[in-house]
Amino acid sequence: MRKGRVFVDQVFAGEICEAGDGFTFTYDPAYLQNASAKPVSLTLPLSSAPYRSPTLFPFFDGLIPEGWLLDVSIKNWKLNPRDRMGLLLCCCRDSIGNVSVEDDSDAL
Repeated sequence: MRKGRVFVDQVFAGEICEAGDGFTFTYDPAYLQNASAKPVSLTLPLSSAPYRSPTLFPFFDGLIPEGWLLDVSIKNWKLNPRDRMGLLLCCCRDSIGNVSVEDDSDAL
């Protein structure tokens, strides 16, 4: 199982996990209690219930770079272009916009 820590405006918002049966995104309970909490996306509104999907959520897939930047990432980090979770964890620490994803193993 691979996990990523999801941040909104540099505040820990939740966790995305990949398991054998698909993907799960769960908001952090402390984040949900924050009055200024913002949803990660319109398709993932604030909720205490986990979101589940057989494929990577379209919002997170959209954070992964495309074109020449994707090519550079694949070559430099020797990534499989079909490994969407691997790409998300490697390439989206400093993505465009207010959402970023860090590999959970980086927090150790």
